[in-house]
Amino acid sequence: MTAAENVCYTLINVPMDSEPPSEISLKNDLGNCDMSAFLTSFPPLEKGDVKLKTEALKKVIIMILNGEKLPGLLMTIIRFVLPLQDHTIKKLLLVFWEIVPKTTPDGRLLQEMILVCDAYRKDLQHPNEFIRGSTLRFLCKLKEAELLEPLMPAIRACLEHRHSYVRRNAVLAIYTIYRNFEHLIPDAPELIHDFLVNEKDASCKRNAFMMLIHADQDRALDYLSTCIDQVQTFGDILQLVIVELIYKVCHANPSERARFIRCIYNLLQSSSPAVKYEAAGTLVTLSSAPTAIKAAAQCYIDLIIKESDNNVKLIVLDRLIELKEHPSHERVLQDLVMDILRVLSTPDLEVRKKTLQLALDLVSSRNVEELVIVLKKEVIKTNNVTEHEDTDKYRQLLVRTLHSCSVRFPDMAANVIPVLMEFLSDNNEAAAADVLEFVREAIQRFDNLRPLIVEKMLEVFHAIKSVKIYRGALWILGEYCSTKEDIQSVMTEVRRSLGEIPIVESEIKKEAGELKPEEEVSVGPAQKLVTEMGTYATQSALSSSRPAKKEEDRPPLRGFLLDGDFFVAASLATTLTKIALRYVSLVQEKKKQNSFNAEAMLLMATILHLGKSSLPKKPITDDDVDRISLCLKVLSECSPLMNDIFNKECRQSLSHMLSAKLEEEKLSQKKESEKRNVTIQPDDPISFMQLTAKNEMSSKEDQFQLSLLAAMGNTQRKEAADPLASKLNKVVTQLTGFSDPVYAEAYVHVNQYDIVLDVLVVNQTSDTLQNCTLELATLGDLKLVEKPSPLTLAPHDFANIKANVKVASTENGIIFGNVVYDVSGAASDRNCVVLSDIHIDIMDYIQPASCTDAEFRQMWAEFEWENKVTVNTNIIDLNEYLQHILKSTNMKCLTPEKALSGYCGFMAANLYARSIFGEDALANVSIEKPIHLGPEAPVTGHIRIRAKSQGMALSLGDKINLSQKKTSL
Repeated sequence: MTAAENVCYTLINVPMDSEPPSEISLKNDLGNCDMSAFLTSFPPLEKGDVKLKTEALKKVIIMILNGEKLPGLLMTIIRFVLPLQDHTIKKLLLVFWEIVPKTTPDGRLLQEMILVCDAYRKDLQHPNEFIRGSTLRFLCKLKEAELLEPLMPAIRACLEHRHSYVRRNAVLAIYTIYRNFEHLIPDAPELIHDFLVNEKDASCKRNAFMMLIHADQDRALDYLSTCIDQVQTFGDILQLVIVELIYKVCHANPSERARFIRCIYNLLQSSSPAVKYEAAGTLVTLSSAPTAIKAAAQCYIDLIIKESDNNVKLIVLDRLIELKEHPSHERVLQDLVMDILRVLSTPDLEVRKKTLQLALDLVSSRNVEELVIVLKKEVIKTNNVTEHEDTDKYRQLLVRTLHSCSVRFPDMAANVIPVLMEFLSDNNEAAAADVLEFVREAIQRFDNLRPLIVEKMLEVFHAIKSVKIYRGALWILGEYCSTKEDIQSVMTEVRRSLGEIPIVESEIKKEAGELKPEEEVSVGPAQKLVTEMGTYATQSALSSSRPAKKEEDRPPLRGFLLDGDFFVAASLATTLTKIALRYVSLVQEKKKQNSFNAEAMLLMATILHLGKSSLPKKPITDDDVDRISLCLKVLSECSPLMNDIFNKECRQSLSHMLSAKLEEEKLSQKKESEKRNVTIQPDDPISFMQLTAKNEMSSKEDQFQLSLLAAMGNTQRKEAADPLASKLNKVVTQLTGFSDPVYAEAYVHVNQYDIVLDVLVVNQTSDTLQNCTLELATLGDLKLVEKPSPLTLAPHDFANIKANVKVASTENGIIFGNVVYDVSGAASDRNCVVLSDIHIDIMDYIQPASCTDAEFRQMWAEFEWENKVTVNTNIIDLNEYLQHILKSTNMKCLTPEKALSGYCGFMAANLYARSIFGEDALANVSIEKPIHLGPEAPVTGHIRIRAKSQGMALSLGDKINLSQKKTSL
């Protein structure tokens, strides 16, 4: 029986604070009214007796679930509760008859059950459809053929009831009885087939069709063949079952595909999104034809666009990505790239990110032009919309996608660059930095685009607002301006951005002449303030009617320098030196050479003077002074060696860096393609579907069963599909000692956000343990979903108790608790056995991830929690220690291999990981090999961990501390 066929069961919440009642008190509650009251008048009972009986019946159910037998109550309930017509009582009785023992110890049916059977025969003929339907559902759970046999005529009669609720439950009852006791209703498939042909209600037809699929597939196919042209008119619940049948039939018998594939095509046009999704998934598994793949992909795209739920969009996008992984399907999807880009209308960033990545993977020379046009429009749109927190991130994604397209298809770069360079003046520094990185790579790789890029850069140069972008733009202009006109334009822009020089004198004059005699000066009212020490101080404000010159009116470069950012001054000095040396080589006239050099040196000198004055908010650093002084010296000497260093070797360094980056990307793409390619060994057997026996076909993966198990959280890895094998791979946590009266051990199953504790409890005494309860509590960000129900353990008996724990964040958690129980017949208080702690490992939630250097630095600056771990290990090799840390922490090394290769006695590397909850973890490893202590000296240094939450930083630090030393095998 598959998971889909399991019947539903009722969950009962047990209050733990109440004392269990005695059997005598329950008898009094259940039978507190004599029989004559029942026979004469029912209304008096509603005034109090029914309520009392309801509560008593609930207590009886809970006690039986806890292992109590209560045989004396059976006749009391039959006499005083079973005749009642109250709906709540009837519902509770269904639960009671499901759990109460119905047989004697030797396996024969109790005589009292004949009375119960008669009562339920009457309920099956009751005029109220709720009572009939709920009784039919209860019969699905009965396992005693003797009880069911007298009820069969009444069950058959319910198939013709006027109400659909009764009819659909009758179908379920017949299906369950036929599956468990075929001899009771041998003609069930024929009966249900006839019922299905005449039935009009969608839910009844669905249940009947589902029964035929599992009980008599041939009849189900016969029915489908008669109405295959009307499938589109059926309700969605019936269409879903038809899709499942077609999948199973074609999976078991591939020759039937041609018969039903047209039906699946028709169901792609269904009005129900669920039917369309399942039909598309089934179509892909049944056919690899390009038309089928295209139809399924088009259906997925329509679903993504029309569905409002972002989770649905992400799930369907994953299906499209899975399609793309198949080499033969990839070409079909390439024709649908423009349709896929329609998904970008969704405001959710995660959906847009996946869509852009998918489009980038599918881009080819045939569709790249259209793709770039759409992305350019999207970039322009982000500039016009009102600012939203995700707009900037979306713009970054678009810039990076266009960057990748231009690198792969150089012809597109000329169309992309003018649009993107407008964003260098953007307020969002991250997007502008991505544009700048793209421009730097493009200007180095594509010689023909250099004049265009320099021209556009000069146009937007004065509008750049961020100092980092300004610095990068200066470097690009200094490196790639190769004509006399461009060099003069750069100097003009620099002078314009710097303002009036000398800076110090002009600023002093401005301050001195700020307040003029004709201005009206007023003193504001005095204001009382409280100082840090608690004393009072008076403050008054001097104000002028004409506001002072605002800082925003300053030219951008002058503003950066007055704010104390002199690193941009060092960058400017290098740029001026480069263009001055290049100008000297281009212009022959000595007078013009000296004039240009003098102007460049004047600008550097005035910046040095400003840095040494008291005007900037922060003084110039010694490093910046050294850099500017060096540039002044180079310009004063103009030696050929310096000319080569400034104008040739800088560009060579960039070229080396870009080629190393390209190599790394190619290597990662090669690894990805190797993963995707299915490697078949020379001696692997070839499986022909047409020659496979039917019993072997059943061993193939059933997609419907897999998806259902995935929804229930029961998916298992392929290598551990056998439950016993998966348990053997787990470490058993011993919770109590072997000499304790109750022995307990647990398997800890971690399934993303849930932890399932499978606890084995063994009664090691010769007494019956009643109300044996597993009491658990958690420490950390863990939450116990529900308390495990108490149970009764016979002498030397054992039982398995399952407890679910929800995990809310990534940090080490502890589960602790005890087992409490009562000894049968003892007068003492409850006994207690304390359990050992169960430690939940953070590594179950951390996965390796990657990010750019800029993102790493930004997160490093933003995250406030830092944990510094001192290296204490017995490993003597730097690389070996780094690999050991990576393996122990599930983190990924962001530092390229080339930067880590070689041996110099020390190493620095950046590590990054992300939890399944979306939390980021950063680490910086700084280690060295103390050579003076000899070749066998262990690695020393420290690891700094940064995270947004304190728990993440501390837990990761604890993990590193525990696993630093390499254990010898």
